[in-house]
Amino acid sequence: MPIRIPDALPATAALESENIFVMTEHRAMHQDIRPLRVLLLNLMPTKITTETQILRRLSNTPIQVEVELLQTVSHDAKNTAAEHLEAFYTTFDEVRDEHFDGLIITGAPVEKLDFEEVDYWPELCEIMEWSKTHVHSTLHICWGAQAGIYHHYGVPKHALPEKMFGVFPHEVVKRTSPLVRGFDDEFFAPHSRFTEVRAADIEAHPELELIAVSDEAGVYVAKSTDSQNFFVFGHPEYDRETLKAEYDRDVARGMAMALPAHYYPDDDPAREPAATWFSHAQLLYTNWLNYYVYQTTPYDISRAGERAGEEGASR
Repeated sequence: MPIRIPDALPATAALESENIFVMTEHRAMHQDIRPLRVLLLNLMPTKITTETQILRRLSNTPIQVEVELLQTVSHDAKNTAAEHLEAFYTTFDEVRDEHFDGLIITGAPVEKLDFEEVDYWPELCEIMEWSKTHVHSTLHICWGAQAGIYHHYGVPKHALPEKMFGVFPHEVVKRTSPLVRGFDDEFFAPHSRFTEVRAADIEAHPELELIAVSDEAGVYVAKSTDSQNFFVFGHPEYDRETLKAEYDRDVARGMAMALPAHYYPDDDPAREPAATWFSHAQLLYTNWLNYYVYQTTPYDISRAGERAGEEGASR
């Protein structure tokens, strides 16, 4: 089924070129169904790239998905044109009285800072508090996952001796979870971060459970037992070239960077990177939308958040 996004959004042309069904606003308004309303809080500096990556993952869903883009006002986005933000993004003040079936909070390149040192931390905390009563289910990604699990459950992050950078093998530790339905025994996912959240801290919290881990990269997926909050500590939305772009950028800056692990064939950066995570990434987003949003969200959108996750508490 299609995603519904503004006709002029740059991602529209990119997705249509990939034969992904993007519904025009005019056509969507004439369908007699209630679409899923998903709010995307984009904290990444390269907003257009991140929009396109995540919208691509939301494209294979059981019902029409209406995506609204959210920015923080307490941070000056220097890498995205002001015209783009003004045309396509909303602010929290403009949506605080609305309800959403789903919320996605992206990563951000600020993991070396303490949470309280991030300039938009108070605003992010306000949004995460608001999500408890106005959003049915929230998906947190990378630094957004570290921020969310810290804010909601007090689980800290820890500095790593070197950047966790590459594509790593993982295994599912809770096979009964619908979130990982269809996953292989071993699957791959990209990571790009300087900090981690530890499995022991998650396992010690009665309201949290581990879903997938990696011997090399550590925790990959965790969730709250009430299924209101999901935490993905990697970047399943990344394109084939994203880690290459990060590596090339840092090398050009004169940084001593190791090659992304398990990424280039034979560790040769002159060769095209191998994309080994696309199928699991699509399943992850589709399963979240299907089992934890579409199948359990109230039909009356104004009730989203009232009983978020009750139906999925044992899953």
